[in-house]
Amino acid sequence: MMMSSIGRRLAPLAVLALAALAAPAQAAAPADPSGTYLTEDGRARVRLEKCGAANDRLCGYVVWLKVPLNDKGEPRIDFKNPDPKKQARASLGHQLIMGLKLNADAHYEGKIYNSEDGKSYDVTIWTDAPNELTVRGCLIAFLCKSQTWNKVVDLAPGQLPGPTNAPNGPRSDPEFVTAPPPKPTAKAAPKAPAKPAADAPAPQ
Repeated sequence: MMMSSIGRRLAPLAVLALAALAAPAQAAAPADPSGTYLTEDGRARVRLEKCGAANDRLCGYVVWLKVPLNDKGEPRIDFKNPDPKKQARASLGHQLIMGLKLNADAHYEGKIYNSEDGKSYDVTIWTDAPNELTVRGCLIAFLCKSQTWNKVVDLAPGQLPGPTNAPNGPRSDPEFVTAPPPKPTAKAAPKAPAKPAADAPAPQ
């Protein structure tokens, strides 16, 4: 009797479980993390925005530094960058998040550049809570650490307010420049219908 009673109770649960498995899986809708965030250590503000030729990637730029000057009182530069052409560029405004792609979990993943050591690391970025960004960086596959960045809407003193690649804005690396929208092609004005020729005067 005991086993029969338990069986009758579990049967509806088994049916529900099978129905759940049979239902088509729906992909999670990706949350757009675009915006400006204060890093967890409070040392920088990073602006995230869509980028790339198809505008389907995610890029990030340093738009504010808590300490923008070095010990000599000069603007900090990216002197540890492995690319000699970038070693003289200003740290303020440089690109650190490199064209992340959406993965199967609706998170953005790719590479993040660390100007403090001149190295790039694997990173995954997503947002689960309003005004918060989770940034998970990995030195190697099993050595990862997550940070929470908080969205800001004010403009701090010294922050770059301009659009990317415009005056007073950050600079993107050439391979991640967002293509401008195509210009509408001018349509030719319709031709006016030809006027019928005037009747020739009848001969006298």
